[in-house]
Amino acid sequence: MDIGAGFLYPALPFIAWLVSGTLKYAVNRVRHGRDARKLIGNGGFPSTHTSVVSSVAMLIGFDQGWGTPLFGLAVALTYIVMIDAVGIRRAVGESAKRINELTREIAAAGGAGLRERQGHTRSEVLGGLAVGTLLAWIASQLTG
Repeated sequence: MDIGAGFLYPALPFIAWLVSGTLKYAVNRVRHGRDARKLIGNGGFPSTHTSVVSSVAMLIGFDQGWGTPLFGLAVALTYIVMIDAVGIRRAVGESAKRINELTREIAAAGGAGLRERQGHTRSEVLGGLAVGTLLAWIASQLTG
């Protein structure tokens, strides 16, 4: 690994965040028009968290090998992020939705309430994995 390849490891997660976030905004713009700005943040297609973590994991695989201990550790971290996105964070979003409904019913509150878009569907997480993998492959080709 040369200095250029070493620089990619800290840079690639930022690039993945930027690409994934831009893609997410574009998808939301097509789906929701001007309301896309309100949807910036957690949730949506693709999963930015998954893109960020998988980009480094896959770069390790492309650059250092698929059977290395470091790649195994990176894959484990990627799994945790993906499971969290479709499990815990999605449940938090569903809970927020119900709490907002109860708050409106009880107090007739018109406030902003809790953010309901927190987690991801499986396809949103797979989209994040695809973005991360593609960016890692491109990065590995640039340094190869």
